[in-house]
Amino acid sequence: MFKLFKFLDPSRHKPRYGGLDIFKFIGPGLLVTVGFIDPGNWASNLAAGADFGYALLWMVTLSTIMLILLQHNVAHLGIATGLCLSEAAAIYIKPRFSRVLISSAMLASISTSLAEILGGAIALKMIFSIPIRAGAILVTIFTLIMLFTNSYRLIEKWIIAFVSVIGLSFLYELSLVHIDWNAAITGWVTPSFPKGSMIVIMSVLGAVVMPHNLFLHSEIIQSRQWNLKDEKVIKKQLNYEFTDTLFSMLIGWAINSAMILLAAATFFHAKTQVTELEQANQLLAPLLGSHAALVFAVALLFSGLASTITSGMAAGSIFAGMFKEPYDIKDNHSKVGVTISLLLALGIIFLIKNPFQGLIISQMILSIQLPFTIFLQVYLTSSEKVMGKYKNSGFSKIVLYALGVIVTVLNVFLFISFF
Repeated sequence: MFKLFKFLDPSRHKPRYGGLDIFKFIGPGLLVTVGFIDPGNWASNLAAGADFGYALLWMVTLSTIMLILLQHNVAHLGIATGLCLSEAAAIYIKPRFSRVLISSAMLASISTSLAEILGGAIALKMIFSIPIRAGAILVTIFTLIMLFTNSYRLIEKWIIAFVSVIGLSFLYELSLVHIDWNAAITGWVTPSFPKGSMIVIMSVLGAVVMPHNLFLHSEIIQSRQWNLKDEKVIKKQLNYEFTDTLFSMLIGWAINSAMILLAAATFFHAKTQVTELEQANQLLAPLLGSHAALVFAVALLFSGLASTITSGMAAGSIFAGMFKEPYDIKDNHSKVGVTISLLLALGIIFLIKNPFQGLIISQMILSIQLPFTIFLQVYLTSSEKVMGKYKNSGFSKIVLYALGVIVTVLNVFLFISFF
């Protein structure tokens, strides 16, 4: 039986590399990708496109570039040390600091789980008219069953399938609308801050560069390792990991961009403000036809279910790492982490009056926590004590810290925008 995140004995398994071996390494990146095409992204992207047209596409581009650099960096931590970000923090940082940082990451994971469960519940309401709270309970139960009974490999295959359905759904949606590609290209590469856009900009950032995904990637990348003592194997893994990360993040960029393009071409063009995801079902039917509305709802359901699974895995990894343990769903600490994240998120959903606004705010919360995770990650991956000869180069360190500064400055702008 496959044991999650345990290294295989190299005497029993000697890695062989061929032209198709890269496909064996595709997977961890897609698990991360589904985290930033989650229902929180849907809400943020629909709000961006409906309220500001193509103007905020640049934030998807910037966020994805940041994401590629950060996810690639944190995956190196997992490969070079055999530790996830949470474990490394608990081992190499003083407890009074590491506990605060890891606890804030747990709060971010709860905020993430809230968005994922809520999105799945909204989709169930759109398709089957199930009340939001009942749908949230169903999504939570489904996720707990998937995480507590299935192996990582099976979950990975499910999620790759979900990502494929979501991507095909949006390609279909885009084929039904007229896109102003000149405006879209300008929007992708030209930063702009329309009046009243700061909350949406930060929600898009928090929805793409998600703290829990940085913890998750450093954990799941270890499922591809064979032998940490073999330098050739490590280098091979590092090369394959970058291909997997780049490929997966570009898919995420395309899907997130498609969401904004769709909202800009329909809602913004019709001068209709989107205030809830269910509204998209009602508006897309007359604008694009009944099939488009159904496809949208089904894709949202798949997105909610898949991202809730990865959110739960991330929470289990973060909580177990606090005790210097790897994620293992058979271990009590991992189980507690998964349960805390999902059940607390479910409880908060019962208190929310405006689900769509709840999705937006949940993503904004992630952007506020993000600088803490970035600076933690860069500190660890720049340390020779932690990474050995695989530590960040001087240039890489400057670039990564600069990303942390950019996110911090954007958070300051967000704070100022409230006054």
